[in-house]
Amino acid sequence: MPLHSAPASFNTRGTLLIFWDYDTQWGADRSRSAGGIKNWGRLDFENTEELLDIHARFEIPACFAAVGAAALAGDRPYHDPAQLRRVHAAGHEIGSHAFRHEWIPGLPHRALMDILRRSKNALEQCLSDHVLTFVPPYNQPFDYAARFSFSLSERREAGKHRTDLPGLCRSLREAGFGFCRVAYRSLLLRAFERLVRRRLDRPCRLHSIEGVACARINTPCGFDPTSQAVLKKCSERGGLVVAYGHPHSLHSGNSQDARHLIAFLAAAASLRRAGRLRICRPKDIIDEAHAG
Repeated sequence: MPLHSAPASFNTRGTLLIFWDYDTQWGADRSRSAGGIKNWGRLDFENTEELLDIHARFEIPACFAAVGAAALAGDRPYHDPAQLRRVHAAGHEIGSHAFRHEWIPGLPHRALMDILRRSKNALEQCLSDHVLTFVPPYNQPFDYAARFSFSLSERREAGKHRTDLPGLCRSLREAGFGFCRVAYRSLLLRAFERLVRRRLDRPCRLHSIEGVACARINTPCGFDPTSQAVLKKCSERGGLVVAYGHPHSLHSGNSQDARHLIAFLAAAASLRRAGRLRICRPKDIIDEAHAG
């Protein structure tokens, strides 16, 4: 069912969404960072077991966005359907992260629909439950002209048959998804951030693109004090804070490290106890929208 208007409560009250991008070795093989193929795929599986314990300690749910191929029968570091079922049974949402961590802007409509349907089907067959949330690999496409967000690199690399953000959302709606995490940033915001040499993140609003509920990332990747500051603003002003990390980076020493995650979750749990923050999964937003 298309979402034509976002539930007002998710914009007026402070709300936290946490995502884990469960890339596995499919994502490592398709790394677009310097050096090409990486070998951290096994860590996504190993660290996810620890993440389940950490989240259970604070009773905080998350959305694990998994490549669909990980739900197929096979061995690590590419497959582990049993682990996905454990994550789901622990109360977390399983979303789609494409099928094999494909770069969405480079896909024409027919190829994109095939990937979306294959991923959704593999995950749903694994979980015996609906999969309604999509998280695009690499947080792309960025290109969203309606919000003055343009990506010259996407336009150059993907060519005339590229998929922009509205095109992705139209395809998601057609494939049966209801929610998408997005990452566009306007040209004006990016220019001003370059001028002041820092990110200017603040609580964001849930909105609809082509009938799909969308929440824009408004923290840097990870859970360090920068993300904690956005969390605090959200609890004071209302709106959404959208935080995310990668299981393979749980002991990396960077902003996704367990020590930052634990501090972030402790702060979120404290704000929830004080009645200043709601913590939910994307599916909760979809359920509320349709119930209203």
